Amino acid sequence: MENITTVNEFLLLELTSIQELQPIVFVTFLILYVIDLFGNVSILVIVISEPRLHSPMYFFLGNLSFLDICYSSVTLPKLMSNLLSTHKTISFIGCITQLHFFHFLGGTEALLLTIMGFDRFVAICYPLRYTIIMNPQMCILLAAVAWLISFFYALMHSVMTACLNFCHSQKLRYFLCDVKPLLELACGDIRLNQWLIFIVTCSLAMASCFFTLLSYFYIIGFLLFKSRTCSVLHKALSTCASHFMVVSLFYGTVALTYITPTSATSVIQERFVAVIHTTVPPVLNPLIYTLRNKEVMSALRRVFGRKFKLFV
Repeated sequence: MENITTVNEFLLLELTSIQELQPIVFVTFLILYVIDLFGNVSILVIVISEPRLHSPMYFFLGNLSFLDICYSSVTLPKLMSNLLSTHKTISFIGCITQLHFFHFLGGTEALLLTIMGFDRFVAICYPLRYTIIMNPQMCILLAAVAWLISFFYALMHSVMTACLNFCHSQKLRYFLCDVKPLLELACGDIRLNQWLIFIVTCSLAMASCFFTLLSYFYIIGFLLFKSRTCSVLHKALSTCASHFMVVSLFYGTVALTYITPTSATSVIQERFVAVIHTTVPPVLNPLIYTLRNKEVMSALRRVFGRKFKLFV
């Protein structure tokens, strides 16, 4: 009979065992976190303060920026504190809370990317009906549905994981609390939890990815067959390129983390992919969506130019 004990805390895996590298890794993550906060807060400020940006596309972009701030804040502060600490632990409640928000915000981002793809599809393929279809009430409803679905999806994982008994080592083979590494420490029947990961998580990710790509394939096809010129196709690809970069990075790391089988040889790979998944997209999203957007760049100059004059 397995020895079932009450677990009060878990030991998190360190990113590197080389002590000399830990301060360097800490500074790297700190810089990424500051860039993430500055970039996404800047987008939120201009989307809220600039009347010219009060449109569906920027409403969803503001949601994505707020989400990215929260998403990186769920993992990076704890990860950085563990780099400077000799006792790399997280409480049981803290672990389940981190797991919940990790899946809650990750699921919301997947659905938001799908909604943003649909928004661009309507704007390009049905421009005369765009303001009617994507009215303020519809935008709020779509965003609310994305957040609510993801909340209950994450609640399912957090409740099912919290109900498990843990009888093995309390040391996680991961730098954050997620379902798969916690299942490795659980005793008893975990088939339902594994089924939920494989069916629900993978289905949510694959369905969101499919409909996101479908929207952009429709856009490219619509513009290509409407004009049949290389310049129009180039315009379509340019319009979709930014979103393709974000979607590819997000879903690529999700696939490598949750679809590949867990084995001793894949631990380092999963750790590396998870670091990229939790740190890089929140940093790159503001850059990808703003540097190639003249409206956002001009709004940034206006907003921060006015604030700079107030202090002069």
